[in-house]
Amino acid sequence: MGKSPIDLFVDGGPIMWPILLVSFGAVTVVLERMVFLLTENSSREPELVEKMLEHVEAGNYDAALGLGQPSKDYVARILVYALTHRDSMHNAFLRAANKEITRYQQGMAILDTCITASPLLGLLGTVTGMMATFGALGEGDIGASAGKITGGVGEALIATACGLVVAIIGLFPFNILNTRIERVKHDISDASNALEVVMKKAELGRIPASRV
Repeated sequence: MGKSPIDLFVDGGPIMWPILLVSFGAVTVVLERMVFLLTENSSREPELVEKMLEHVEAGNYDAALGLGQPSKDYVARILVYALTHRDSMHNAFLRAANKEITRYQQGMAILDTCITASPLLGLLGTVTGMMATFGALGEGDIGASAGKITGGVGEALIATACGLVVAIIGLFPFNILNTRIERVKHDISDASNALEVVMKKAELGRIPASRV
């Protein structure tokens, strides 16, 4: 008859507790980030961003700000901050962009640490399990120590397997979240280029024809 998860946890030795803690940390970060992404995706308004850029191109900054200020779209928020500080627009854009990217990167360091630490903890469990096994072998009577020997081997295998499972499962959402962050960076970079283009057009539109 197979062992229950609780039995396997007990047989995995004391190292299973930090592995469990790491797995809880990874699950917490993943769930929080998924909720965050769903909320942010529902707030995206690319058509509004395009309209803001059209107003900027026409030199109507107040209209652009009026459209963007109520929006929860992260690109719109960046544009609003940049247009509000037109005297140093480039620096303002970078400041707002870094703030938005930081929001998307929250928790990623914790998830990365959990993915890295879990197989190392499993390896540590392997070492402690094999130490118990060799300790039992050193007692001389192998028959009498058979339970300790198999227990040490089992502890080593269970700890290693659990550490690897946590790392493998955590790797998929980690890569998905990183892909989403790269997409955000691309959207922000595209907005920066678009803003620069429309600002130049707006400036050229204000120059008298004789000076062009």
